[in-house]
Amino acid sequence: MKEEFTTSARRWYDKDPVLSSAMKTLEESDDDTQIKIALNLIKIITEHNIEDSQYEDVSDIISQTEVDLNDSRQNRWYDLDGTLRTAISMLQNCPDATRHTIAIEMAKMVVEEMKKNEADDDDDTEDSIDEALEKLDESLRNKNEI
Repeated sequence: MKEEFTTSARRWYDKDPVLSSAMKTLEESDDDTQIKIALNLIKIITEHNIEDSQYEDVSDIISQTEVDLNDSRQNRWYDLDGTLRTAISMLQNCPDATRHTIAIEMAKMVVEEMKKNEADDDDDTEDSIDEALEKLDESLRNKNEI
């Protein structure tokens, strides 16, 4: 049977090229970087959602996220850590416009964190990080041109 490919996004975050690139780079980063980015994402998402009057307070955001966290799926790359899972779930539940704004901030955070860690890595890892950073930078430049 021949496999058919569609043009629709396979994952929810693949609909936004900047978010997709940031998520791919985040997935490939080390655990410490993932946790740092997740904590920053939670802070940024909370600020955006309250600022945009999407929710009254932090408890509303948390209760919305808990619905997704109670989901029994544990096979996604970001399900392995509770903090990362919470941050990604919060991001997924954001309105599209807010998610796009946060995606740009997230991409910048990932690039900055990767650049900080780049000096500590050996040459082989540095090459793969450079490639990921170039792709992420290109996505950001393309998004800014639109």
